Amino acid sequence: MGFLTGFLDVLSNNVLRNPPVLLGLIAAIGLIVQKKNIADIIKGSLMAAFGMMVLDTGVGLIAGSISQINGAFQATITSDATVGEALNDVTFTNSFGGEVGMAMFIGLIIHLLIARFTKVKTIFLTGHMLWWFPFIFVAAGVEGGLRGLPLILFGAIFSACYWSFMPWIMRRFVWDVTEDDSFLIGHPTGFLSIISGLVARKFGNKERSTEDVNVPQSLSFFREISVTGAIVIFLLYLVLSIFIPSVISEGANPFFESISQGLTFGAGLLIMLYGVRMLINQIVPAFQGISEKLIPGAIPAFDVPILFNYRPNAVIIGFLVAMITSTILIVIANSFNIFGVLLVPLVVTSFFEMGGAAVVGEGQGGLKGAILGTMAASFVMVAVMGISVAIYSETIQSWLLIFGGNDFSIFGPIAKLIADLLSGVF
Repeated sequence: MGFLTGFLDVLSNNVLRNPPVLLGLIAAIGLIVQKKNIADIIKGSLMAAFGMMVLDTGVGLIAGSISQINGAFQATITSDATVGEALNDVTFTNSFGGEVGMAMFIGLIIHLLIARFTKVKTIFLTGHMLWWFPFIFVAAGVEGGLRGLPLILFGAIFSACYWSFMPWIMRRFVWDVTEDDSFLIGHPTGFLSIISGLVARKFGNKERSTEDVNVPQSLSFFREISVTGAIVIFLLYLVLSIFIPSVISEGANPFFESISQGLTFGAGLLIMLYGVRMLINQIVPAFQGISEKLIPGAIPAFDVPILFNYRPNAVIIGFLVAMITSTILIVIANSFNIFGVLLVPLVVTSFFEMGGAAVVGEGQGGLKGAILGTMAASFVMVAVMGISVAIYSETIQSWLLIFGGNDFSIFGPIAKLIADLLSGVF
């Protein structure tokens, strides 16, 4: 039993929660199954790991810039400077981390069995989401009164179903953007992206793309996503420094820190997109071996930044539209105490999840579709966050205030309702 526990701990912490190692291992298995020579196996697996590492580095730079804005908003609204200490929910993980780890391991087995024996051929490869979905489903079970083995199985089954079915359900929306059916998206942008795509399909216009927006020659630099992103974050920090001074580090010059944050964000975008290209070039061909030999027809599901490379302008447009729309809605919700909990602007979700939703909206309805789809999804984002933070009042409420408003906030409350019913049985 001790050996099994140790093995699961190593697998969880050093492989499944380590995206570069996970993707490098997947690439190596695919190349081995294809009977490639040792040189190709080593090169391919390392290049896949490098690509994921580059992607993670870019995402880290981006998240660092926008998380600082999020922290300033939350500290201002709650008047509690220590609230950020709960972002990783150390207390919950310390109490139920074992259950989350076991749910992840059992859920992965169920997930692979679904891919092997059904028509749903998703293989979920977004490493950190292999932890966070069991995390939110176990928390839902705890809120519903489940404990022990029923709690572990509850988290495992819900996680496996999400990993398998959500990327598969949104596959047509993704493929309309990429014009390539070799991969899916495995990320909590799913439901928001589907809403954006449906609204864009109804009210958008494919003839005018976000990538074809005509700008004067003197403003042509706006066509480069890294430049546009840097300018947007620079202006955002500069404006916020007037109203929320805590967004700027103590003793720093607001103007020059705003420049620094803009440059960091722009560099993060460049690094992230380069990592995306590296990863696709390595992992998709290697994955064909797994698809052909082990799980016929299997399709990998990647993190949402993979999509950003296809409609980069839509990402920035979606971020701006989502930030403006959701912030207005949050101010209204807080003013009337609609949810009974003070909400903070969802900066992280507005960039990553809503960036994906904007790209999907663009694929269905061009520039107009990206804007209208993102606006519609923003209403849902705020509503589900308000509902979920109220429901998760005893476990991971503070975490959802920062990282919710997406599939975590949609499927978590559904799982909580089912847990309430099951707790009476177990």
